[in-house]
Amino acid sequence: MAEYSRLAKGTFTSTGAAEIINLPFKPDYVQLINHSVMATPAADRMIKAFWNASVPGTTLIDIFNGATAYTTDSVTTNGISTFSAGLLLQYGANQAVSTITKANPAVVTMSAAHGLKSGDVVILNNVYQTAVTGMQQIAGIPFTVTVTSPTAFSIPWNTNQSNYTAYDTATSTEDAFIKKVLYPYLYFPGQNNISAITLGTTTTIDTTTAHNFVVGQEVAFRVPTAWGTQQLNSLPNVTIPGSPIYGYVIAVTDYNTFVVNIDSSSYTAFDSNQSFAGFVGQSFAQVVAVGDVNTGGVQISSGSALYPPPYSVPIGTTRVNTINGPAVLGSYVNNTSQGFIVGGGTAVTDANVVLAGDVGNVIEWRAFLHDYSSP
Repeated sequence: MAEYSRLAKGTFTSTGAAEIINLPFKPDYVQLINHSVMATPAADRMIKAFWNASVPGTTLIDIFNGATAYTTDSVTTNGISTFSAGLLLQYGANQAVSTITKANPAVVTMSAAHGLKSGDVVILNNVYQTAVTGMQQIAGIPFTVTVTSPTAFSIPWNTNQSNYTAYDTATSTEDAFIKKVLYPYLYFPGQNNISAITLGTTTTIDTTTAHNFVVGQEVAFRVPTAWGTQQLNSLPNVTIPGSPIYGYVIAVTDYNTFVVNIDSSSYTAFDSNQSFAGFVGQSFAQVVAVGDVNTGGVQISSGSALYPPPYSVPIGTTRVNTINGPAVLGSYVNNTSQGFIVGGGTAVTDANVVLAGDVGNVIEWRAFLHDYSSP
């Protein structure tokens, strides 16, 4: 039977790391085909792979044995696995920080390979240089990273200001660390922390993570007095007393920059040069979408103007479907993340085999959720 079965297919280009595939369901069967090695098989490379939920923890993988035939291995580590995001599964393991530069943007160098890719979201903690200096002002803020090397990445924040002190673990009083936010877009557009505001006849907003706003979006601001530009906060409506005026997005520059139609020429300048001592209990400047929706499990169609678009992977062109809809354009959408993960580490005893393929390999995937399985 297949009346209620679900299926999806797609491709990804391998980065050499694990690949997360977001779906509107959690599959019970997955197939992989490495198109980059199918025509001219190389020794000890994945050709095809198969995963079945009825055999937990095991992935069957077809490889070319380097002679004249194909062989099949049973993978029990770094194979295919499924996930379903939730509030109790939000963070990865702590990873030690080596240095953070006093720069714009700030560059974080890790003590070991971080395993991140551009577009991942992290949170910093224990960013003390001494008891009264360092960068603790940015602790607890989610940042979208841009990877610059296997051990370094930049974050969209200006630490080249008087109240920030460069961090170096060799001389610091605390051991700073990052933790990856595993599922940063359970709802989108999300709650966005503001890193910069450019005043003018229109107002340009920079956020620390992907805002996922679209042109026409209605947004509201929550800017504590210490950050300046508090005039943006729910502007009063002189036409309809008691009804606040919000801003409308008129342009989207990139994943963390957009423009609203508010004339802020006379407003107080935004100030991200917060004092070190002010971080305790500090409220960050934020921008949020106006509206809400929670209407079931109909997958949203990206081709219809009546539906919000799938959220975008922040750095890149990939678009990921949400699982909820229909929804009002510009409102929040419940995007509880689920799908499967293709392992990026050594898959079998031969250290050359990686299920996600070598860097640049094009991998086709097919995922299924069956409504009936024969016992």
